[in-house]
Amino acid sequence: MSNLMWFFVFLRTVIYRKKMKIGDLDLGEKPLFLAPMEDVTDASFRYICKEFGADMMYTEFVSSDGLIRDARKSLAKLVTFDYEKPIGIQIYGHIPEAMVEAARMAENAAQIAGGAGPDIIDINFGCPVSKIAGRGAGGGMMRFPDKMVEITKSVVEAVKLPVTVKTRLGWDEDSKIIVELAERLQDVGIKALTVHGRTRCQMYKGEADWTLIGKIKENPRMHIPIIGNGDITDGPGAAAAFERYGVDGIMIGRATYGRPWIFKEVKHYLQHGEQMPPLTVLEKVALAKKHFAKSISVKGDRVGVLEMRRHLSNYFKCLPDFKETRLKLVTENDPAEVVKLLDYVAQRWGDQ
Repeated sequence: MSNLMWFFVFLRTVIYRKKMKIGDLDLGEKPLFLAPMEDVTDASFRYICKEFGADMMYTEFVSSDGLIRDARKSLAKLVTFDYEKPIGIQIYGHIPEAMVEAARMAENAAQIAGGAGPDIIDINFGCPVSKIAGRGAGGGMMRFPDKMVEITKSVVEAVKLPVTVKTRLGWDEDSKIIVELAERLQDVGIKALTVHGRTRCQMYKGEADWTLIGKIKENPRMHIPIIGNGDITDGPGAAAAFERYGVDGIMIGRATYGRPWIFKEVKHYLQHGEQMPPLTVLEKVALAKKHFAKSISVKGDRVGVLEMRRHLSNYFKCLPDFKETRLKLVTENDPAEVVKLLDYVAQRWGDQ
């Protein structure tokens, strides 16, 4: 690439980053995205992440087959709220007709399931788990790029909302097709692309490789926003990714487990160039209570307690001598007793 071409790529990146947009949706400069994660990014967790500064969030990914069969669990995932906006509904599947119908249902989620409705429709071509990728959906679609493009084109043409895609570098080390694939997906009309810096076969092992994500940004044909994902765990890591690879946004996934305040930490670092003071145990207890109350409010006592266990076990995972209390937190079924346990955490470890 000539020096002049490099200059125009750099200039475009600087200008575009200041007004990161998905369609008409303005997300500001250097936005942070909450990754869609099954059994994690439910409404109560999204509520907390939004309070800590997540600029864009997604529902748990929704099965296209489940939606068109009116499966209760799939339909429930369509419900979003005004305070979450902007928000995307993410769908997955491998049958073009089912994906089109699911996208239409997601677009009309407010009428079908209630709630506020989404701002974008996102397609999951990245989930690596065997029960999804093994059927050719999620990351399994990386073996069939022509079909991936066909499905994407059909979904784009079927809905009015902006359509985005989340995917990986390729199926394995010998088929890292993302640079060429990014162009093809852009050409059929997607409005943004998120890339996780691993292949499907890597699952979540090893380190994420952002090199090819940077190559996508270097491509002068690319004009849609590129969002990088993989191994961002703190402010310095996010700052380095923005600077080194020129991405328009960063998506954070597993690092949010038990740490939804990571969005505030990263934004603090990007703005001030220094780490934010860590939350105290008392602050974490207050946050856990708020999160727990929201979970109960959204899902009722039984489900609300069950689905909070994974979060409560992570809020305090670094405390010394916490094993016995953690076990109680993840086995207690009575909401009032869970609150008492949280009060005990504040009393026992509150000076840390």
